[in-house]
Amino acid sequence: MSSIRWTFPSVSGLFPSIGAAATRRVQSWARNRQGLDPDHIELSARRTYILPTGVGMIYALMSFAMLMGSMNYNNNLSFLLTFLLIALGFVAMHQCQRNLVGLDVSFAGVEPVFAGQSSQFRIVVTNHSKSPRNRIRLYVDTTLSDIHDLEPGESQVFVIALATDKRGWVKLKRFGIRTLFPFELFRSWAWLHMDIRGLVYPKPLDDAPPPPASQMALGHRQHDARGEEDFAGLRRFVVGDSPRNVAWKAYARSGQLLSKQFSGADTSSQWFDFSEFDNVGVEERLSTLARWIIDADRTNEDYGLKMPSDDIAPAHGEAHRHRCLEALALYGLEHE
Repeated sequence: MSSIRWTFPSVSGLFPSIGAAATRRVQSWARNRQGLDPDHIELSARRTYILPTGVGMIYALMSFAMLMGSMNYNNNLSFLLTFLLIALGFVAMHQCQRNLVGLDVSFAGVEPVFAGQSSQFRIVVTNHSKSPRNRIRLYVDTTLSDIHDLEPGESQVFVIALATDKRGWVKLKRFGIRTLFPFELFRSWAWLHMDIRGLVYPKPLDDAPPPPASQMALGHRQHDARGEEDFAGLRRFVVGDSPRNVAWKAYARSGQLLSKQFSGADTSSQWFDFSEFDNVGVEERLSTLARWIIDADRTNEDYGLKMPSDDIAPAHGEAHRHRCLEALALYGLEHE
């Protein structure tokens, strides 16, 4: 049987300016009262709030009307039913707040994303008590996480997705944890203010021009699969290796795909230079460089990045890719 949900117009819906101002005042009060939270915290009763929901208000009015009727007609059965409903409401109120008190909340990281994508903040909630905690949810304004139940000793990862529209840092200054369990008569919640943030790369330019021709890079860490002066041995084949460097005779003998290694003094590497653009704005330059870095990383090519503040020597791999994209993301924002 489907449940009936009661909805009421909120104060912010009827009076937008008054509702927004009240929300800001309450948020500021909570921030000043609680201060900055660490990355790991246990919720206490002192910082866990509770208020009746719309359904709870109807339940309270109904119980009061039944009490008035029972007193008017002096009906013992009506008194019994009324007091039973009132007692049930008090038990639900106690259980609703108890559902949050004692939970451990900790920040579990966030992966870098490109501008326009959602930054996925991972928050771990752990139940160290001997009783289950039901219908737990995290939220930021109108953004909601999935609802999870926590058995005794269980941990769950909640994901809060924040939309991004520009490069740099996206900060999760404030988020909440809440529950409506049981019966949705009361809403219990707690606010948390952690100093956590995620990195946002520039959005790669879709129609970026081709990068400049490869340049000879001297004196940096060599990629052993490049130069071809001296044969240095065999290594496991990786996607992106040239077919002409595959050791086919070794493959015929062992059935394992291997590539020939060569060592040499020079390697041909790509340099991506921030200053080599004409009549192009800063953000478009960064988006173009991001596209070149992604394309070069897919082919496992060595590439370097020249920025006004620093040069990153040619290399390849996941760590090098992140270092270059991070330099683009934070260009001009180092002091923010």
